[in-house]
Amino acid sequence: MAGKGFASLNPNRSLFFSLPSIFIATLCFLVLASIFFFLSSSGCCACDSPTHTLLPSTIPRSENPNHNPNSPPPEYSFVASLEKFLTSKSSWASPPPDTFSGNSGQAAERVLDDAIWRRETDAWSSRLSVVKVYVYEMPAKFTYDLLRLFRNTYKDTTNLTSNGSPVHRLIEQHSVDYWLWADLIAPQSERLLENVIRVHHQEEADLFYIPFFTTISYFLLEKQQCKALYREALKWVTDQPAWQRSEGRDHILPVHHPWSFKSVRRYMKKAIWLLPDMDSTGNWYKPGQVCLEKDLVLPYVPNVDLCDAQCLRDTHSKRSTLLFFRGRLKRNAGGKVRSKLVEILLDTEGVIIEEGTIGMAGKEAAQNGMRKSLFCLSPAGDTPSSARLFDAIVSGCIPVIVSDELELPFEGLIKYRKIALFVSSNDAVQPGWLVKFLKSIDSKRIKEMQENLEKHSRHFLYSNPAQPLEAVDFSWRKIADKLPNIKLHIERLQRMVNGSRNLCICECGQATNVTFVP
Repeated sequence: MAGKGFASLNPNRSLFFSLPSIFIATLCFLVLASIFFFLSSSGCCACDSPTHTLLPSTIPRSENPNHNPNSPPPEYSFVASLEKFLTSKSSWASPPPDTFSGNSGQAAERVLDDAIWRRETDAWSSRLSVVKVYVYEMPAKFTYDLLRLFRNTYKDTTNLTSNGSPVHRLIEQHSVDYWLWADLIAPQSERLLENVIRVHHQEEADLFYIPFFTTISYFLLEKQQCKALYREALKWVTDQPAWQRSEGRDHILPVHHPWSFKSVRRYMKKAIWLLPDMDSTGNWYKPGQVCLEKDLVLPYVPNVDLCDAQCLRDTHSKRSTLLFFRGRLKRNAGGKVRSKLVEILLDTEGVIIEEGTIGMAGKEAAQNGMRKSLFCLSPAGDTPSSARLFDAIVSGCIPVIVSDELELPFEGLIKYRKIALFVSSNDAVQPGWLVKFLKSIDSKRIKEMQENLEKHSRHFLYSNPAQPLEAVDFSWRKIADKLPNIKLHIERLQRMVNGSRNLCICECGQATNVTFVP
């Protein structure tokens, strides 16, 4: 009798229970509808595809800090993205016409090269990466004592090397170690460069500077005394924790004269060497010791004074000599081409070839000759480089470089084709070829190169305090370019373990088995 019992309930009581039941049912319906609506609008359902199940194609735009309101939502499926790419490509806007597109030939190449060069030189002021350098406080016998030794003896012009070069003048030519160090240790309030700062805590440093005057010690100390000092310097530096951490990869070692530090430098071959050139002949640097990846080629200090803008104007009409050279006529090793050039060019009309002499008279003769000449011969010396190149540049005399193995300072910042001529040794030693070539160069190109020399000669000057866009400034710009690769090799060194295979041949020379364990 369930039905009878139900019918016998109090009608007022039945109404009491029906009202809240209706309210609760309505509330549940609204909650379910809200949940369904939220899930539908959030895009949680996977996109339909006959053969692929695709990932959600959007991320809430509020989570993207670089959101562009005009950009379509990101697509994470390759298939879906490719479909959009192929179907929408026809609607993309065409790029504006390119000035150089479709043009070819040497004229177009030169115009484009000039345009790129102007853009790069205009950007020099903004291309500053600040390098933090820790300068070692080495004992005075490696630093100040050697500087005082030079100061007390530099007037002795009778002190010559075996090939007749004045010792103190050679030291001055290769004094890049002094110029960089003097700028680094100067009070910050007196410094002008913004791309390098000295730090006093090793953990803050990008690089470590070794202030040992290797060239002064080589030329002014007795042979055995010099070798002993080299060994002491080697031990002092390699005992430093920073050296041991990186095996010297982030240390700067000035060895600008090719004879300096020669007896022990093989133990420091992973450091950044400051060099006059790479000398790929192997006569001065052994294979695996130097390379462009880690080392820096720096210019010699010029032997002659700068011919400034007024000087260039005064000498413009007086440059009646076609080709000039004054210096050592016979050199060893890679400089043998010099002797051949002398033999061919002597007594040629418009050409002056002279043996150099020491002292102030020799300097003035070289300086006057360069300032009266259109072109200055720059053949290889004992090494591929020669101080004559930088003397010519600061004299406004267009260098004619005959050195097939030469690496140049600051290349990448300076376009040498704008300020110098490059001639192969094979061509240069052909009788009559070089003079004919120089006479074929039209006056417009000569004027352009002279103007470029005026603008860019400052990059080869050293001064204290160091000036922006001069040699010390450019040195740190080039070193800054090496930092990412230096840090890569240090990190790689520290994670290598015994037995690791020789997979990386990025560093100089042949790879060796790695035995370092962090």
